[in-house]
Amino acid sequence: MGKRYEVEAVGDFEGAVTDGQEFTPDWFSKPGDSLRALMVRKGVAAQTVADRLEGGLETLRGLLDGSLPVHDGHADTLSTLVGGTSSFWLKREANYREGLERALDRAMSEADDWLALPIPGARPRGRLSGDRRRDEVRRRLAFFNVGTMAAWQARYGRICSETLFRTTNAFTSDDGAVLMWLRSGELGADVVDTRPWNAENLRDRLRAIKGLSKIRHPELFLPKLRALCAEAGVAVVTKRAPEGCRASGASRMIAPEKAMVLLSFRGLSDDKFWFTLFHELAHLILHGQRTFLDADLDDHDESEREANEFAARMIVPEGREEEFARLPATKEDVVRFSVGVDVAPGLTVGQMQHRKMIHPKRLDFLKRRWKWEQLRAFVE
Repeated sequence: MGKRYEVEAVGDFEGAVTDGQEFTPDWFSKPGDSLRALMVRKGVAAQTVADRLEGGLETLRGLLDGSLPVHDGHADTLSTLVGGTSSFWLKREANYREGLERALDRAMSEADDWLALPIPGARPRGRLSGDRRRDEVRRRLAFFNVGTMAAWQARYGRICSETLFRTTNAFTSDDGAVLMWLRSGELGADVVDTRPWNAENLRDRLRAIKGLSKIRHPELFLPKLRALCAEAGVAVVTKRAPEGCRASGASRMIAPEKAMVLLSFRGLSDDKFWFTLFHELAHLILHGQRTFLDADLDDHDESEREANEFAARMIVPEGREEEFARLPATKEDVVRFSVGVDVAPGLTVGQMQHRKMIHPKRLDFLKRRWKWEQLRAFVE
């Protein structure tokens, strides 16, 4: 008699029986994984889906990251917009919750390791009850979308050793906080519609992107920046770095045809923000598939030197270097030069300070500075 293989699943491999033994996987798959894939395959924009869901983009984010269960109303909407029957989506949700609980049962043997990983909104302190301990581990499995610590290490842990970090002498970045920030950025990029990634298309838009630095208020320049980058396949995400994470920016390919630039607004000044943006765009254009997490302006290796030089040339173009080197340190001359190279004066001042042409604080009044209270509406 032959071996018996049975599978009953909707969208993932669950409930299998192999050699008469029930197979209980230690992984799970969110309905959001199917939703994301179908949106891409059928060319349905995130905003189109959000407009049909009660709660808009926040609801879509919750469905994608698994924090919001798929109910009847969601199932009907998703069926209409991206395909599958309503019963498919409800079964997909049930399978996910069952799979998550199975993975959780096994993960509790590694609970201390899981609880050491920070996630947004969860900072357990002191002794936890059994139920709270289980709930906190569940939240981490769902947030990172993996079922075992080994899977977490394979998917995220190696970033710590493989990623090129730019760090300062003054601060030490906590790996867990950095990876939480990076994962939060990935989830944020899910609802950013982009065309397929194309480095040359991004190069073609660099001049327009640079010109946005002249706009004073982030609420006015960020939508334009996101739109320009999205045309080249780059999702620009802004998220404040959590405690323990000193990153100012990151760049990463999050899908074969989608790149992400993640910005933290660290420093709260226009010269730091725009230089970081130009630096991350340089990594995407010059260095392709690698992941970069950047915290300062040191150029400790060739990739960082190239990205820094690229960003500096965005501010002081080739052909204007000699003029810049002779630039008098007066408001009028700096403003005149900045108009000529199409950047905000604060960026010119930042380069003068960095190249030690002037004192580190001189002409600081030409930089635009922001407060977190101003940024809360559009920096998550």
